[in-house]
Amino acid sequence: MKNVDIYTDGGCRINPGPGGWAALIYEGPTPQEVYGAERDTTNQRMEIRAAIEGLKRLQEPRRVRLFSDSAYIINCMNDGWHLKWRRNGWKNSAKKPVKNADL
Repeated sequence: MKNVDIYTDGGCRINPGPGGWAALIYEGPTPQEVYGAERDTTNQRMEIRAAIEGLKRLQEPRRVRLFSDSAYIINCMNDGWHLKWRRNGWKNSAKKPVKNADL
């Protein structure tokens, strides 16, 4: 299986407010750039969106290393938060709906 590195970032000028996201996808010597913006969003949504959009660009299965400065994304994947949320009907440990569950 081929390897791919994806570097992501997202943010907002004011949180919430206008924001943007970007991902660099390294499958070869030249990265593919993907990016976008939203008028009314949050920093966390833009971080998640950057990771999603980077992964969506993959044409076939790959071994992925995704780099992010978002503790939310890193902890969600490394600590298995997403597995617990799914089991609990997309509710967090406080029994409240997980934010950004639509993403």
